[in-house]
Amino acid sequence: MRKIILACCCIWGSFVVAQKQVYILDMVHNNPGEPLTVTAFNNPAYLKEKGYNGQVMNDFTFAHAAITFDKLNPQIFPQGSKERAWVMAAADRVRKNIKAAHDAGIKVYYFTDLIVLPKKLVELYHDQICDAKGKISLERPKTIEIHKIMLDELFETFPDLDGLVIRTGETYLNNVPYHTGNNPITNGVASHVKLINLLREEVCEKRNKAIFYRTWSFGGMHDSAAYYLAVTNQIEPHKNLVFSIKHTKGDYHRTYDFNPTLGIGKHAQIVEVECQREYEGKGAYPNYVMDGVINGFEEYNTIKPQTGNKCLNDIKNNPNFTGVWSWSRGGGWVGPYISNEFWCKLNAYVISKWGADKNRTEESIFNSFMDENGIVQSDSRKAFRQLCLLSAKAVLRGHESGKYHFEKDWVWWMRDEFLGGIDTANLPQKMFPSEGFLQQAFDWYYKNGLLDKVIEEKQENVGTWKQIVALSAKIEMPNKADKDYMKVSSKYGLLLHAIIADGWKVMALGYKGDKTGIYDKAKLAATIKKYDEDWKVYNKLKAENPACASLYKPFSFINVAPTYHGEQGMAQSVDKYRAMLGIGSEREIK
Repeated sequence: MRKIILACCCIWGSFVVAQKQVYILDMVHNNPGEPLTVTAFNNPAYLKEKGYNGQVMNDFTFAHAAITFDKLNPQIFPQGSKERAWVMAAADRVRKNIKAAHDAGIKVYYFTDLIVLPKKLVELYHDQICDAKGKISLERPKTIEIHKIMLDELFETFPDLDGLVIRTGETYLNNVPYHTGNNPITNGVASHVKLINLLREEVCEKRNKAIFYRTWSFGGMHDSAAYYLAVTNQIEPHKNLVFSIKHTKGDYHRTYDFNPTLGIGKHAQIVEVECQREYEGKGAYPNYVMDGVINGFEEYNTIKPQTGNKCLNDIKNNPNFTGVWSWSRGGGWVGPYISNEFWCKLNAYVISKWGADKNRTEESIFNSFMDENGIVQSDSRKAFRQLCLLSAKAVLRGHESGKYHFEKDWVWWMRDEFLGGIDTANLPQKMFPSEGFLQQAFDWYYKNGLLDKVIEEKQENVGTWKQIVALSAKIEMPNKADKDYMKVSSKYGLLLHAIIADGWKVMALGYKGDKTGIYDKAKLAATIKKYDEDWKVYNKLKAENPACASLYKPFSFINVAPTYHGEQGMAQSVDKYRAMLGIGSEREIK
């Protein structure tokens, strides 16, 4: 009995030791297939200065794509080939990135999509590693053997690499032209368990390196407590194994529940938080979310009440909680593109400082940000705080709703730089279109007698953005570029949300006419004129202000490069009723 107790104490003791490591990580999520993001957050010295102790390197040129596999088969990347030259150049960049992080005094962990293997390797070993559907499968013994060889060569080639961040579910091959791959989770829970145990043994145990296993996947690992426990309860804790989880039950959307997998199970967890919100402007306009992330979003007490935890403060004393990982820049696809990262810096500052000292309040850290950025006058501090808190309310009401029911799928009506509409004709298939979701919302609101009230909320929200613009003019700070951007970006938010409000109003008037056969043509014409004027002023803002972010486009997102949109969207939906009235377009879209 004494031996059993001692053994249990040792196991628990090792787990407790693991919890003493607090990770404050940052990642720049570069757009796949595009030039790397220009940002201060790419500089490890800047990260160190801001209190981070680790960098997640994510340029989608994976470290495990920068090895030759010579020990497996020298014909995979033959000497003198252009493919091998690419690998060698990629390896040099990996070494440079590792050295830069270590020179700055922080650790570096490479973002790693699995499964990604050389195309030539898959061609040579296809029959031994692929399943009946042609997918590379962890159920094939040769696939496991190849991954062990891969991990051996990876850490032999980059012995100073501190660890890996593992993603399954999505496989981005945009930046690795000589590689191919697919989702390794072909057998649900069993696939996760097999992969995690492989990584635990080969990386955490054998090499004493870190594995951050992202739960972001498909099938329930990310958002189902039962699924998460079904996987993780089969894995022995290890000091170098951390599960990485977004704070939302799903992607980074408002109105999504707090993630129920946080704070459960027996493993260390780090929380992922996005600072340049990919579905909410990407820093093109004020959008302060850290009060909501840390203390709970307003909708959690209104239209989306939570039955359990609702914020990071609720789990901060949980023994599993071992740090935060900010996505300072990036997420999603294309734009809006920004040249001033003031709003991203604010969000990143607050969440990283809170992660390092969870006894501090969000507001005290916010005040420290103002101190460091020279916002010292009492009136300026009051105005800046009010502006930031109002921005969270304004974004919720512009994108979703602060008063009325909003289904999970409806949030996709707008994302990245795109504004969807209600025209669902001739939609492309299997391209993840954002079109159709707003039609579903309008159907539900109309059926429940709420469509006019929802439109009224959007119109009232323009008034909130006018308050934000007025507040931005009251804030004094020494950095002129940031001061000017605060004003320009606030106007951007106002004009974009005016377009949203008037675009929704046109579509609602037309939708009701479609349902009843009776169109209020005078009101439709006046609203279309207002909508066109909104676009003119919006384009003028960009033309007259070089610091202004790139503009939204009235098209629906589809996951097809390079434009990521088709013809459907807000413009086409509005133009349907414009044509019905015989009104020409004065709208400018650039």
